[in-house]
Amino acid sequence: MRTKIKNAVSSKIDTIGLPILALCWVSFFWGTTWIASKEGVKHMPALQLVAIRQFLGGFLYISYFLFKKAPWPKGKQWKTIIILSILNFVLSNGLSTWGVKYISSGLGAIIGACVPLWIVIITFFRGERLSRVSVVGLIISFSGVCVIFYDHLSDFLIPSFRFGIIISIISTLTWAFGTLYTRKKAATFNPYFSLGLQMFISSILVFAYTGATGISVKLSEIPAASWWSIAYLVVFGSILTFIAFIYALQNLPAEISTVYSYINPIIAVLLGAFIFGETLNAAIAIGGSVTLFGLYLVNYSLRRTRKNSVKTE
Repeated sequence: MRTKIKNAVSSKIDTIGLPILALCWVSFFWGTTWIASKEGVKHMPALQLVAIRQFLGGFLYISYFLFKKAPWPKGKQWKTIIILSILNFVLSNGLSTWGVKYISSGLGAIIGACVPLWIVIITFFRGERLSRVSVVGLIISFSGVCVIFYDHLSDFLIPSFRFGIIISIISTLTWAFGTLYTRKKAATFNPYFSLGLQMFISSILVFAYTGATGISVKLSEIPAASWWSIAYLVVFGSILTFIAFIYALQNLPAEISTVYSYINPIIAVLLGAFIFGETLNAAIAIGGSVTLFGLYLVNYSLRRTRKNSVKTE
C-alpha cells in the first residue's frame, strides 16, 4: 500500500514538477536573451546576428529530425510554416533584436511583453467585443507605458532611439498576428520540427536581405563577444528554452504557462542595470509594474473569453 502511495505521489510530482521547472527555465532564460542580444549587436549588424542565430538553431533542429527520420510537412502545412517564419522570426525576432541596438534591453523587454495588448486590439477591429476587464487592462498598461516613457521624453529627440522604439513596437505587432494565426491554424504538425523549419527559412530570408543591402560584415570581422552572444542565443534562446516553452504549454494550464511573460521583463531590466548600467529608477520600476499588472488583466480576459467560446461550441 505504501509503495502504491509513494509511486502515485512520485508520479504526481513528475507530472507537475517538470512542467513547472520548464516554466521557471523559460521565465529566467528568455529574460537573459535580451542581454545577450544587446551585447551581440554592439559589435555587428543586428540582422546579421539574427540570420546566423536562426540558421544555426534551425540547422540543429532539422538535423535532429532528419536523424530521427521524422516525416516532413505536407501541402498546406508548408504555407503555415512559411507564414509563421516571416511573422515570428523574420519580423518579430529580427526587429526586436535590431531594436535593442538603439534602446536598452530592459525597455525592449517591456515593449516585447505588450503582445497581449495587440491581440485584444486586433480582435476588437475584427468585430469582437471587448470585456470590461480587457478595457481596464488596456488602460492600466497604457498608463504604465506612459510612466516609463516619461523618463525618456528627451530621448525621443534622438532619431536612433525613435527608430529603436518603432521597430520594437512593430515586432510585438507581428508576433501578435503570428499568435492569432497559430490559433486559427491549429497545430497539425510536430511543433518542434516546425520551429526548426521556421528558424531555417527565416535565416535564408534575412541572409538574402543583408546580402542584397550590403549591411553584413565578413565573418572574420565579427568579434568574439558577438560569437559568444550568438552561441548563447542559439543554445539557450533558440533550442533549450523553446523546447521548455512548448513542453510547459503542453503540460500546464494557460493561466500558469503565461507567467513567464511577466517575469522576462523583470529579469531583463535587473540584468540590464547590473551588467550594462542601464537606467533603473522609480519611473521604470513603477511604470513596469503597472504595465505588467495591466497585461495580467488582459491575459486573464483573453483566457476567460477562450474558455467561454469553447463551452459554447
